[in-house]
Amino acid sequence: MIKNNRICQTFGIEYPIFLAGMGGAACPKLAAAVSNAGGLGVLGAAACTPSQMRRWIKETRDLTDKPFGIDTLLPMSVRGGGNLKQNNGKNPADLLSEYQKLAKDFMNEHGLKMVQHDRQASEEDNLGFFTKEFFEAQMEVVIEERVPVYAAGLGNPAPWMERLKANGTKVMTVVGAVRHTIKVASAGVDAIVAQGHDAGGHNSPVGSMALIPQVVDASNGIPVLGAGGISDGRGIAAAFMLGAEGVWIGSAFLASEEADIFDHQKQAIVDATEEGTVISRSVTGKPARIIRSAWTDFWERSDLEPLPMPFQSGIAGPVLESANKDKRQDINPGFAGQGIGMVKAVRSADEIMADLIEGMERSLKDSAKMYE
Repeated sequence: MIKNNRICQTFGIEYPIFLAGMGGAACPKLAAAVSNAGGLGVLGAAACTPSQMRRWIKETRDLTDKPFGIDTLLPMSVRGGGNLKQNNGKNPADLLSEYQKLAKDFMNEHGLKMVQHDRQASEEDNLGFFTKEFFEAQMEVVIEERVPVYAAGLGNPAPWMERLKANGTKVMTVVGAVRHTIKVASAGVDAIVAQGHDAGGHNSPVGSMALIPQVVDASNGIPVLGAGGISDGRGIAAAFMLGAEGVWIGSAFLASEEADIFDHQKQAIVDATEEGTVISRSVTGKPARIIRSAWTDFWERSDLEPLPMPFQSGIAGPVLESANKDKRQDINPGFAGQGIGMVKAVRSADEIMADLIEGMERSLKDSAKMYE
């Protein structure tokens, strides 16, 4: 039943297990490995330039002949030119020098040096970072490359639906509230990811156990994937009990051999407990679950609030890049969900998928026996 449900039929896969499109970490090797193991690998292209997206898509196609997807962000606050002022009414652009000095002071305090770059961006890539033009250029790549599956990790893909559907692309979107579910369902997406507060990265203020069934009820019959805190087969079975027909799993794959994060970040996943994460705006400007670090603690203590997206990324980026260069787990351990307490070792994606499938099937059988 699970191997041939609506999600499997819609996306042409064997198991309804999706690799969450984690920015940067969900690279071609990892996405292809998940697809080759019977799930659906999704590239985490949120921070990729258009040319990098094209390279990733080509590399993934070279590694698998199975369906795969790509995930980008579509934040209305940026695309729609919304009100990006701080709570004090100031324009974030006018605060950049003050915040850059703050970041420089942090780097000096922690012995970090700015990473120097000697590269020139192509005209296609010279769009700024996390700007309206950046997000729209990414969508043009998705459409031109005819990617099998597109996932909006944030926002509503409605403006691109007609062109995506004309390509035969399956479209899904991540939501964190019932009101978002209603909007994307009316846009005609093929699946909806209900991502609760337990999840790593951008998530919902509502816990997964409460969110998933409410999204199912509001989805107008569109299949739902559960997400947030799902790191083993028991979590997958629980999501099915809540009405989901598939799962969107991220943190369990962060500690995979294929994940494109640093070794010190993989070790941070293995070392962490269920209490090791916090919700912070310190990296992207939007609330996101991340492993607690000196950087998140710094902003918790600060009298200044983080800048809104896209400005905060420009403040955090140089700090975290320098921390990665110096292998500073204490400063940039990375994004992760509350399920990391179940991740005990760095393993191959094949091993992780095999355990998820076996655990899912065993848990479903065990639950059925309880009511015989």
